[in-house]
Amino acid sequence: MFSPLIGRRSLCAMLALGAAPVMAQTTDSKFAAWLQGVRADALRAGVDSGTADAALGSIEQLPKVLELARNQPEFKMTFDQYLDVVVSAERVAKGRTMLKENRALVDRFAAPVGIPSSVVMALWGIESKYGAHLGDFEVAPALATLAFNGFRASFFRSQLIATLKILSQRHVPLHEMKGSWAGAMGQCQFIPTTFLAYAADGDGDGRFDIWKSKADVFASTVNYLHRAGWRPGLGWGEEADSSTAPRKGERLVKPGGAGGPVYRTTENFRVILRWNQSDFFALAVGLLSDRIAA
Repeated sequence: MFSPLIGRRSLCAMLALGAAPVMAQTTDSKFAAWLQGVRADALRAGVDSGTADAALGSIEQLPKVLELARNQPEFKMTFDQYLDVVVSAERVAKGRTMLKENRALVDRFAAPVGIPSSVVMALWGIESKYGAHLGDFEVAPALATLAFNGFRASFFRSQLIATLKILSQRHVPLHEMKGSWAGAMGQCQFIPTTFLAYAADGDGDGRFDIWKSKADVFASTVNYLHRAGWRPGLGWGEEADSSTAPRKGERLVKPGGAGGPVYRTTENFRVILRWNQSDFFALAVGLLSDRIAA
């Protein structure tokens, strides 16, 4: 179903053993032709030729990305297990420390639009452990590997074009544009199209640097939540009794099923779901935010 992946090192080994160099050449030529198609689409989308050539001319497929894409583990955690990992005591304590250290900077962006600084901290903590874990894959080759090999090809090809736009706008140098194997980037783990839609310049240098600038990370997070419809003065929700009836605009969430905890959630919970469409995730953001703010 998928084209075989032949990188430089494995190709050299095959040639040394006298094994199937024609297959390698065919794969390489198909990938090169595919990249030319991406380049043409990028130019039509407004990417300058210098950026396109620099980014696409050096791309090689990444075997580790294919390995991760083909062998994604299916973790079936209970909600309690998920909270133990994502809303750990360590993450709560670190969040309180980071909020104390960064409150003035966060509030510069969050306070004018009525977004709690603790919510910004919670998203930062869950996405990248407060900026400590950004991912170590170069985004352009990771996305090219996925798209060329047929993993949600249309989606990842569009993310690659968006990546080239970001590079063309000079927000980040090519080899510093790193993220997860699936292209989630920087301290707030935006995919490239989300970056283009919501990333913001918090430090006034003209770039949206969600990798190194905390001001840009906080400004971008706030911009996303604000434009997604966050309602000032309204919480995300709260734990409730099983007999609770939701009010207008609310939704009861039962992440553990019958007999488990019940949360009465608001329209702002749905805003968090815009970020990541998982009830577990959105509840973790809300609960971590509450515990950081406590």
